[in-house]
Amino acid sequence: MRPLSLRSKLLLLALLPLLLSLALIALAVRQQESELASREHALVRASYMDARRTELKHYVDLAASTIQPLLGQPGGQDRALAILQSLDYGQDGYFFVYDLRGRVLMHSRQPELIGQDLWGLRDPKGRPTIQQLIAQAKAGGGYVEYLWRQPSSSQLAPKLGYVVAVPEWGWMLGTGLYLDGIEATMAELERGARQNITDTMLWVGAVAVLGIGLISAGALVLNLSEHRSAEAKLRALAREVVQSQEDERARLARDLHDGVSQALVATKLLIESAQTEPASAARLQELALKRLNSTLSEVRHLSHALRPALLDTLGLPAALQHLAGEFDAAGGTAFKASIEGEEIDLPDAVKTALFRIAQEALNNVARHAHAREVSLVLRFERDGGLALQVQDDGRGFDAVAAQAVADRGLGLRSMRERADALGARLSLITSPGQGCRLAVTLSPATLARALA
Repeated sequence: MRPLSLRSKLLLLALLPLLLSLALIALAVRQQESELASREHALVRASYMDARRTELKHYVDLAASTIQPLLGQPGGQDRALAILQSLDYGQDGYFFVYDLRGRVLMHSRQPELIGQDLWGLRDPKGRPTIQQLIAQAKAGGGYVEYLWRQPSSSQLAPKLGYVVAVPEWGWMLGTGLYLDGIEATMAELERGARQNITDTMLWVGAVAVLGIGLISAGALVLNLSEHRSAEAKLRALAREVVQSQEDERARLARDLHDGVSQALVATKLLIESAQTEPASAARLQELALKRLNSTLSEVRHLSHALRPALLDTLGLPAALQHLAGEFDAAGGTAFKASIEGEEIDLPDAVKTALFRIAQEALNNVARHAHAREVSLVLRFERDGGLALQVQDDGRGFDAVAAQAVADRGLGLRSMRERADALGARLSLITSPGQGCRLAVTLSPATLARALA
């Protein structure tokens, strides 16, 4: 499984907080809407029940006042039952009359019940329906919720009843309203609340998709821009590498032609002269030997310029000391090099990269800085880390502007790429007129991995 790239990690870091925030918002909105729907349902149900209670009480009060003049009159009970039989309201609104022992005296919607003793009648939940109604009537009247067969559907349905007692005749007079309407209303409100929550979740999802799309589009645009910039820098760096190789080859060719080749030609001529002039052969051979020694020194110098032998034999500190000596010998700048800490043997990749970074930094100082003093420090840290620092008091430069232009700052980019290849951290502190300090730091973990 390939590890995530830096851009992918940054994209995830941008997306995850957004998605987490939207998820928390969605949960909060869902919770708030659920609580609001519950409160709304409770308020609607309470308001509905209050209205129905008031309505039922008015109906019973009206019925009671209608039969009030018949109390105490001969045949008044039969006339009252006939009047109550004729009173109804709506499809399932009617009055009923029981005696206080549970016998049905009048029931306009279920006449088959008249005369039956329903004192022991219980609903499917085991509650004594008629006993509850009579008890409430004897207590001065009031409301009772119970289950009763609905005339229009012949099904058991919840019902709210209001009953009063007519003590002169030993009656319980009452009426009731079926609550299936409020249940349907509550179900409709519940469906509406669920739909609102679903719509809200869809909006949150749409916002999340839009946010992800915008972030992805921004990342794509940024990626394309950085890709073009990286390609331009890579092309410039490739040209610089090729040009550096050609320059190095040209310099080496010049050195070989002007130095080694000329010295070898002169040595060849001296040897030939010694062969044709026996009298002066000894002197000519001595001159030829001096020429050969000089040529060997020149070859060693060229070899050291390509890759210092000290780097392989004595290590990085000795190679940096030698490089510092050559820089100091060039004159014009006070140079100081130091090695701090307890030296350890370093891998070839680390030695080569740090040496080339130091070499490039000193070359930049020599070409551009016009510095009076330069210092180079290689520090072996106590915690196992490693640091290389090159500092000068020259005229400095604008590092950001130098790296922003593709064909400038290539030496700095080359040093940074060498540091990145090691996993090291390269820092540069400089500004126009303020000198320059370049530092390359390898953490203990990075150096340990390199040594493994």
